[in-house]
Amino acid sequence: MKDCHFFQSLNRKRKAAVFVMLILLVVMLMMAGLFLGSVGVEAEDIIRMLFGGDAGQKSRTIIFTIRLPRVIAAAVSGGALALAGFLLQTYFNNPIAGPFVLGISSGAKLAVAMVMIVSFSGGVALTSFSLILAAFLGALGTVGFILLISERSRSGAVLIVCGVMIGYICSAITDIAVTFADDSDIINLHNWSRGSLSGISMENVAVMVPLILVAFALSFLESKNLGAYQQGEAFAKSVGVDVRRFSVAIILLASILSAVVTAFAGPISFLGVAVPHIMRKLMGTLKPIYMIPACFLGGACFCLLSDIIARTLMSPAEISISTVTAVFGAPVVIFLMIQNTAKRRGYGS
Repeated sequence: MKDCHFFQSLNRKRKAAVFVMLILLVVMLMMAGLFLGSVGVEAEDIIRMLFGGDAGQKSRTIIFTIRLPRVIAAAVSGGALALAGFLLQTYFNNPIAGPFVLGISSGAKLAVAMVMIVSFSGGVALTSFSLILAAFLGALGTVGFILLISERSRSGAVLIVCGVMIGYICSAITDIAVTFADDSDIINLHNWSRGSLSGISMENVAVMVPLILVAFALSFLESKNLGAYQQGEAFAKSVGVDVRRFSVAIILLASILSAVVTAFAGPISFLGVAVPHIMRKLMGTLKPIYMIPACFLGGACFCLLSDIIARTLMSPAEISISTVTAVFGAPVVIFLMIQNTAKRRGYGS
């Protein structure tokens, strides 16, 4: 009995240490995002401005108009995508499920691009909420198609392949629409369609943050039901989970989280697949009550680091953040596919 309590105490300390480490990393990476950039700003000036001091109009514009909104957007976007990935992996019982892999981000991207093109052509001004609504409907449409596939085929491989194909179809249609557009505003959609946090404004952040935090809170409230669902649908029903309501809630939450990010940053690849598995290794558990906040913090770290690399690696030129996340996230997906194949053949533990 004493040994049991000892190991439980060790596990709690491990989880607490991981949370502290993740929080410190988020803070450090956010500060690094403010300090690093193609235009140099003195560290003393940045610190002075953050505490309400003055450091010149140019420095204020760089920090408060360009870097601060981008850093906040990177943190909440990464957290949202990682959390959406965890929700989808749990719901579909598939370790490779995620907003990008299942084509959900691409569906949202297609809807937003079409709304932008129509509005630009007609001279209609778009609001942040109209972009999010378009992205949400696009994401929901893709999820609905994925659900139909999952009902007809229980094979995880079929689900993933179909998701990837849906993503390619949506991306191809988007690229065609953007390529043949004449308006300069529409042509500038090309960078957004590849995934980019450049151009994020504080007004965008003011819309993104509340929506993502509300979705995070609602996801956390589903922790108990998620834990039961991890044991199987039959078990969840046996302990009183309303599976139909739970399914609708998870799909809506994953769609909202993906849509809000895609509306402003475009599709960001592989983050939603890779981070939940990294967090599971660090936390030593799959319990949603721990994994939900861990995934959010881990996703924030992943996206912040990727964005810093994207805008500083080839400065003053900038590469797509989705390119950076693919470099780090795709190997995780490959490893998972090999590991799952080995387990099915009896080679895994």
